[in-house]
Amino acid sequence: MKLRQLFLVIGLLIAKSTSAQEILPVYSDYLSDNYFLLHPSMAGAANCAKLRMTGRQQWFGQEDAPALQTLSFNGSLSDRDGMGIILINDRNGYHSQKGFRVAYAHHIMFSRDNVDLNQLSFGINAGFAQSLLDETSFLENNPTYDPIIDGTIVQKASYFNVDIGASYNFLDFYAHLTVKNAVASNRRLYTDREPTNLRRLIFNMGYTFGDSETIQWEPSFMLQHVFQTKETTLDLNIKAYKNLEFGKLWGGLSYRRSLDGAEYIEGINSSLVVNDQQLQYITPIVGVNYKNFMLSYTYSHLLGNIRFDNGGFHQITLGVNLFCKPEKYHCNCPAVN
Repeated sequence: MKLRQLFLVIGLLIAKSTSAQEILPVYSDYLSDNYFLLHPSMAGAANCAKLRMTGRQQWFGQEDAPALQTLSFNGSLSDRDGMGIILINDRNGYHSQKGFRVAYAHHIMFSRDNVDLNQLSFGINAGFAQSLLDETSFLENNPTYDPIIDGTIVQKASYFNVDIGASYNFLDFYAHLTVKNAVASNRRLYTDREPTNLRRLIFNMGYTFGDSETIQWEPSFMLQHVFQTKETTLDLNIKAYKNLEFGKLWGGLSYRRSLDGAEYIEGINSSLVVNDQQLQYITPIVGVNYKNFMLSYTYSHLLGNIRFDNGGFHQITLGVNLFCKPEKYHCNCPAVN
């Protein structure tokens, strides 16, 4: 089996279990100061407008390996309203997808002034995407006849979905809750039997503490649950921040684990053994803020016995903060400060 065909099989499995009909998959890029990618309620929640560009590449050295690029911008429309947009380009072997999301958020401030952070936010976004399956080289790479494969066309399918969510930021504490694919249309690219309900619940919570003159620490977690497949995963994160003369240096570590395992068979003939394995990722991250600019690098490594490749998933995020308010919030709250 050629690599491109293998990527197609893997892509179909991933689409079935994690991100089919999802315009933007859920990775660890939110840790690069980009919670807006997950939660529409964060549109305009910070004291600056945020422009972020990410590039994610999996399995370096493998032809047509999965790659994802996003470009996002969000900022305030007024003291109580924010908007944002995300552009997505996702490619995996023969399959590719392009789309966008537009978000609106309303913020309710409970504090006495604009620098004491006590804010409840509600957000909604709507997204549209077009998926493509390029069959034009299928027969060339695999001449075996398959009546399902035309071999001369590029199949296309368009779909949309809507996310809704809420965020609460109180001084150094934050919590986010979002239902992704709360409303979604069917894609019908590969088959009429594609999953029609991939509603996903995402919950984040974290707290920042420490001395701004030394090191600040930010433990957090993310819990996500896919209702149709009943998959549940947990991210445990820790980040550290060090203020410097030119800006801020920061880094962290994230560990992702599924709470339900998948069975697989190991061995041959009479020595076959059924084992159980959970999805596990370890993700170190390092970043730097220089004035209003931000640069970060993320590396995710898959743990366990069943892996496609020994290489990991690399991601770079570039960002700039624009139209900042005169005074920051009086808190250790890097996601909104």
